[in-house]
Amino acid sequence: MQLKKKPRFSKKGVIAIFIFVAVLMMTIIVVHHNPFADPQEELVKKVISCALIVVSCIIFVRFYEKFTTLPVELWQSRHLIWKLSKNDFKKRYAGSYLGAVWAMAQPVVTVLMYFLVFDKVFGSKGPELRAGVEVPFVLFLTAGLVPWFYFSEALNHGTMALIEYSYLVKKVVFKISIIPIIKVIGATFIHAFFVGVLIIVAMCYGYFPTLYTLQIFYYSACLFIFVLALCYSTCAIMVFFKDLAQIINIALQIGMWATPILWNMDDLVSKYGDVVNLLKINPLVYIVQGYRDAIYGQTWFFEDFYSTMYFWIFTVVLFGIGALIFKRLKVHFADVL
Repeated sequence: MQLKKKPRFSKKGVIAIFIFVAVLMMTIIVVHHNPFADPQEELVKKVISCALIVVSCIIFVRFYEKFTTLPVELWQSRHLIWKLSKNDFKKRYAGSYLGAVWAMAQPVVTVLMYFLVFDKVFGSKGPELRAGVEVPFVLFLTAGLVPWFYFSEALNHGTMALIEYSYLVKKVVFKISIIPIIKVIGATFIHAFFVGVLIIVAMCYGYFPTLYTLQIFYYSACLFIFVLALCYSTCAIMVFFKDLAQIINIALQIGMWATPILWNMDDLVSKYGDVVNLLKINPLVYIVQGYRDAIYGQTWFFEDFYSTMYFWIFTVVLFGIGALIFKRLKVHFADVL
């Protein structure tokens, strides 16, 4: 007779750790002070951040089992996830002569087209750094497009994950919660290649890797968790509402222009300050700016304290919502598919 293994952390222990981290975050938010910020605006940010953290704690305690089931399943199946992710990446380009080269060719062509149009035809210029040095536009553009390509590809494939792997969804013993992350990891392989291309482009213009460049790993992890959290909601809804794929494609087209990828946010602050602040609600703004800071901005992620707190609070809440939607709907997936 085999004894069941006891969980490494009890429910009370996990809740205690979560609340401790939340209290620590609120303490840092309250104590932190930016001497260059407007006092009233800073106070509003502190109040909103603390309120979101308190609400998150209440929801986490109330729906503890629903929130923790998904992360536990992913951790227990980590070896299977890695194996299936590699197989999925190979299968995606099986049968073509150039294989994965096609996945890399389209984004490269897109970067070249934007570069020719905006830099050579319209004469667009990159931003100026604190030292007064102008960043080459092709580097500015590439640093914005690399995370965007990753986000759009992972979201599209992650949304279609359950439909593509419908034969696994119908298996009773298979943990279908691992299917979306398989697609996101598959997109990460291509992203790793483009991060290398981005670093090479930066080196060609004299921006060699420094300690700041290591932040690429941090921002890539941020983007990975964010898009995964989003995919758990979209893939579950996609099973019942097929039009969601078209809505996402339209949203990605609009989102590309709403995110400072082809334009510099600092250039619009003086003219459209309120609009720019509204656009900062988009979590991808934090990611895109982070990639640029890692390559040439020489700025640490914790220097933009409130944006970092906002991004992680937003992502954790989004992940919780995705876990709840996925858990609520997954019992009907096999019937619909």
